[in-house]
Amino acid sequence: MSSSQLLQRFEGRLVLLGFGCIGQGVLPLIRRHIDLDPRRVVVLSPDPHGQAFAEAQGVQFRRIGLDAANYRDELAPLLDAGDFLLNLSVNVSSLALLEFCRERGVLYLDTCIEPWAGGYTDPRRTLSQRCNQALRESVLALRRPGEDAPTALLTHGANPGLVSHLVKQALLNLAAGLGQPVSAPTEREAWAALAERLAVRCIHIAERDSQQGLRRKVDDEFVNTWSIDGFISEACQPAELGWGSHEQRLPSDGLRHESGCQASIYLQRPGAVTQVRSWTPSIGPTLGYLISHGESISLADYFTLGTGSNPRYRPTVHYAYQPCNDALLSLHELAARNWRPQRQARLLDADIIGGRDELGVLLLGHERQAYWYGSRLSIEEARELCPQNSATSLQVTASVLAGVVWAMANPRRGILEPEELPFAEMLDLIRPYLGEVAGFYADWNPLQDRGRLMDEELDRDDPWQFVNFLVS
Repeated sequence: MSSSQLLQRFEGRLVLLGFGCIGQGVLPLIRRHIDLDPRRVVVLSPDPHGQAFAEAQGVQFRRIGLDAANYRDELAPLLDAGDFLLNLSVNVSSLALLEFCRERGVLYLDTCIEPWAGGYTDPRRTLSQRCNQALRESVLALRRPGEDAPTALLTHGANPGLVSHLVKQALLNLAAGLGQPVSAPTEREAWAALAERLAVRCIHIAERDSQQGLRRKVDDEFVNTWSIDGFISEACQPAELGWGSHEQRLPSDGLRHESGCQASIYLQRPGAVTQVRSWTPSIGPTLGYLISHGESISLADYFTLGTGSNPRYRPTVHYAYQPCNDALLSLHELAARNWRPQRQARLLDADIIGGRDELGVLLLGHERQAYWYGSRLSIEEARELCPQNSATSLQVTASVLAGVVWAMANPRRGILEPEELPFAEMLDLIRPYLGEVAGFYADWNPLQDRGRLMDEELDRDDPWQFVNFLVS
């Protein structure tokens, strides 16, 4: 795909729900690559931010906030069979929207399975109910095998989304690097068997954001390069990860879910205070936050051989995120405030003066120890490739665009997760906007240089145990 290529014609209406940095970043890509009358596009947003930009693009902008009481009345006049709801909002139930779209024959895509406002932190709900596994199970329960239903792509942003396609390509690259080249499998079980044969024990979504703004963070301010509301919400969720078949003991505060696919566990602490050791190409060993994300569960579930909590094979999967420096400071301050958001919020966009987002998948435990594969995109490259985007947002918006294009071309495929999509086709659509896409091997494991300052309780017989990655 070229940066100017029309990819799809669409005759229906498109409702873009939410118009933060991702909504504003994806609109130019939609206009560029989808043959769609802008007068048939409506933006719904609870605040006026971005209204002038939307109207300059020739699309309608309506200042409306959706909640459990009004969403059907507000959406019904705007969406009917064959139309598209692109959900980029926060605090609006994905399950409610998905049920609405299925009833009316409307295509659907989101980047995260969201609850109604407060669903991540409501003390009346158990910790398990606040986890992504519960949200995932609730929407997957709508599926019926073999049904003819409007396409609904769940969690198709950068992560979740793009990273699932990167994992499959990384497995093929690793097989070639180990002298075991294979053709790309076409079935889930074959992908899992390939990962097992390559001895992949752990998969990190290993990301480092080094972008910096002209002005530094001040007290009582949360600064970030993407949705501040979205980041705070997921940072306050219990830390959650896919749980591998090689793991021998739970962390001291780790718990299993009582129901569902049994592919994940959760910790009795927020992800924003849970650090893990990981690795990225630009700096090598790093400490990332174990932020709860849907791909930790969907990837672990997809690459499972066997069933239940003790399968024959399953990798440990989790996010290891080092946000930009000002966001790191913001997280520290948020924790000190006992998770009460700061009074000020500032999104870094036009004032970013340098840095890049390095987003990839780190395959661990195989013969060559560690292999990272992903996107290294600078702010300068992102701005040249598409306006209204930072390096972080473009990795998301390019994947959103690819999902929208695929759903429009395949409108009756029902509810799908990223792992169930044709990975090579999706990467071909996304890759032009990812900057450098490359793979790197590293002779690294989480035990290296440990014990230099003091003794630690480590499992030195098996470095790939999660307790060796977890920062106490």
